[in-house]
Amino acid sequence: MEAYQIREIILQQSKRANVGHIGSALSIADIIAVLYQDILRNTKPDDAERDRLILSKGHAALALYAALFLKGWISEKELNTFCQDGSLLGVHPESVLPGIDFSTGSLGLGLSIGAGAALAARLQDSLRRVFVVMSDGECNEGSVWETAMFASQHCLANLVAIIDFNGQQAFGYTKDILSQHAVVERWQAFGWDVHEVDGHNTRQMVDVLQNLDWKKGLPHLIIAHTIFGKGVSYMENRIKWHYFPMSDEEYTQALREVRKLEGKV
Repeated sequence: MEAYQIREIILQQSKRANVGHIGSALSIADIIAVLYQDILRNTKPDDAERDRLILSKGHAALALYAALFLKGWISEKELNTFCQDGSLLGVHPESVLPGIDFSTGSLGLGLSIGAGAALAARLQDSLRRVFVVMSDGECNEGSVWETAMFASQHCLANLVAIIDFNGQQAFGYTKDILSQHAVVERWQAFGWDVHEVDGHNTRQMVDVLQNLDWKKGLPHLIIAHTIFGKGVSYMENRIKWHYFPMSDEEYTQALREVRKLEGKV
C-alpha cells in the first residue's frame, strides 16, 4: 500500500461524490499508508486481538476508506457508494463498516475512546495496541487534555496518538485561533513520550513507531508535521479546500500532480 494510491482514491471518490474535506484527507495519506502497511497488526477486521485504529479527525475518512479498499476489506463497488444514500461510507466513518473500529466525527473525543480501548486491552491481558489519528485543531478541545492526564496517570504505553499537524482547521489557521506553540513541551508536561516527525516521510515514521516501548511507561505522542492538501499545488495550505469540491478542471490538474509527485507520469 502506497500513499499515492490513497491520494488517487481520495481525489477520485471526492470528485465522484462532489464533496469536500479533500485537503484534510490528503494531509494524512502518508500516515495512513504507514500504519496499514508497516505498523498495524490487523490481518482481519474482526480479529479480537487486532490493533485498534481510531480516526479522530473523522472528516478525513476518505483516506481511511482508501486503505480499507487497498487491504481488500471493502470492494470497489462499496467504495463507489461513498456519500450515496444508504451507503455505509459517509463523510465520517461509522463502526458498522468492516474495518472501522469506532465511529468518529465529533472532534476531541477520539483520544478519549482510544484511552478507554487501551485500558481495556490491559485489563484483558491483551497485547493489542491503540492508535489515534488526531488533528492539531482538535487539540483546542478540553476533553483532549483531560484524556492526556488520564492516559499518563494509568501509564497507557499501548496507546499512541498521532497529531496531523498541518497548521489549519475549518475556518482559519491554527496559530490564529488557538496557537499550539510549545506543543512538545505541553504534551511532555502532561506526562507523554513525545516524538516529532515529518508526516510525509514514511521511513522516518516507521522508524519511530517500530521503536516505541509498548509494554511499560508513558503513552506516546507523534507530532507529524504535514502539509494540508499535500500533493496538489492549488490546495496546499489553503483553507478553502477544507470544504470545497473540485471542478472538472481542478480534478484533472489534481490527479496529474499527484501522479507526477509519485513518479507515475
